[in-house]
Amino acid sequence: MLALAAAWTFVWMNEMTWHMYAGYSAATLVVFRLIWGLIGSDTARFSQFVRGPATLMNYLRTGVHDRAGHNPLGALSVLALLVFVLTQAGTGLFSNDDIFFDGPWARVVTKDTSDAVTSYHKLNKNILLALIALHLGAVAWYHWRGRNLTRPMLTGRAEAPAELAEPRRRPLWLAALALALAAGLVGVAFRFWWL
Repeated sequence: MLALAAAWTFVWMNEMTWHMYAGYSAATLVVFRLIWGLIGSDTARFSQFVRGPATLMNYLRTGVHDRAGHNPLGALSVLALLVFVLTQAGTGLFSNDDIFFDGPWARVVTKDTSDAVTSYHKLNKNILLALIALHLGAVAWYHWRGRNLTRPMLTGRAEAPAELAEPRRRPLWLAALALALAAGLVGVAFRFWWL
């Protein structure tokens, strides 16, 4: 969220180069999260927390889920945020401001296409703001109900209920390697794209 807040602040300040760097940072974090969702700790893996519609309906009806980590509704929130942040970064690559700044890939599409993508980039910002508000509202609601989600969100560590198996954690060096890979991928694809 800090990368997105920085990106929005830099637009307001008309600092488009810094806006672009903030967008790269947000994209790097999303790509890292996608990698970590495949190789990370149990509670971070998509295979562990993304469940089917029946599980979601049961959770909505009973409020009970059988695993440590994200509940089925929280999993949908995570997926939505990942999709829309990556969409925001991706559309920014093709965007233009009609004055001084063009995204690094704006030159490979027509002006009409760039304008259309720019419009969606602006619309997607509002969708993201709504998703972030919803996400923060859910965190506040859980906090009010006596469950602190902030520490687990920042550290990746939470106490599992006694009736659930302790989730397997991955080493910090693997997270650092995944982050370096994500930064490299974003750097090559976004900043140094030469085709």
